[in-house]
This record gives sequence, structure tokens and C-alpha cells, in this order.
Amino acid sequence: MKKRALYPGTFDPVTNGHIDIIKRALPIFDEVVVAVATSTQKSPLFSLEDRVKFLKEATKDLKNVAIESFDNLLVEFAQEMQTSFIIRGLRAISDFEYELQLSYANSSLDPNIETIFLMPTLENAFISSSVVRAILKHNGKISHLVPKEILPLIDGAK
Repeated sequence: MKKRALYPGTFDPVTNGHIDIIKRALPIFDEVVVAVATSTQKSPLFSLEDRVKFLKEATKDLKNVAIESFDNLLVEFAQEMQTSFIIRGLRAISDFEYELQLSYANSSLDPNIETIFLMPTLENAFISSSVVRAILKHNGKISHLVPKEILPLIDGAK
């Protein structure tokens, strides 16, 4: 049986930091499923369809990466995908408290769930989707923050 992990998030939009985490997870797992959350409570800037399209384009050259969307509890989606491993990225200590709470909540719903925390490289540690969205709202340059493959798609989706 393949060792599969989920890497969930809204990916609004996908950043170089996200791709960094995916690449770090690939040597550990046979397959990484990037799970794009509908996340209506966050009011994403980009549609679910666009976010999935961005990720498919950004990961097209990475083997053993699948892109899926979901609109249910993460532990339910993990069960559907037949995995108990969840990947989460940590940029700074401030991320840890929130991520730890999510991890405990997921474990309380399914004790078989294991959350694995990965850190991006120092080069990508400051990048977040919210920073990219803020720059986009002011028509700033984001080419150093997101995968180059999605720049034309972002321009078309704005």
C-alpha cells in the first residue's frame, strides 16, 4: 500500500513556500495529495477552480503529486483518501500554536491521524498567501513569491 499524505490548505494563491513544503514531503511519502479546501469562511480571493488550476500548473513537473479539492472535515477527507498522514507547514513560531490546536482537534476526531510539521527553506519562510494577496490588491510585484508557471493564470483570474 502506498504511503500517502495530505497537504491541506486554501492555497489562495499557491506560493513558493507551499511548493517548498510539497517538495520536502515527497521523499518521505510515495504520494502527496494537495488538498484544496473550499474554505468559504475565509472568503478566498480566487475561486476554488482557479486555486486547483494554479496548483496543477505549479506541480505539473513533480511526480507523485495529486491535486484534489474538498469541502468536508479534513479527517473525513483523509479517510476518503485512505491516509492518516497530514502535512502542515510552519514558517514561524507564531504558526505553531494554531497548527498544534488543529492537530489536536484532528486527533480527537480520528486518533489514527498523524500530523507532520515541515518547515520551508529560510528563503521561503516569510512568504504567505495573505502577503501575496495584499501585494496583489495594490498591483505590486509577486513574481518572486509564487511559482512562475501561475503568473499568467493569476493575471487572467484577477
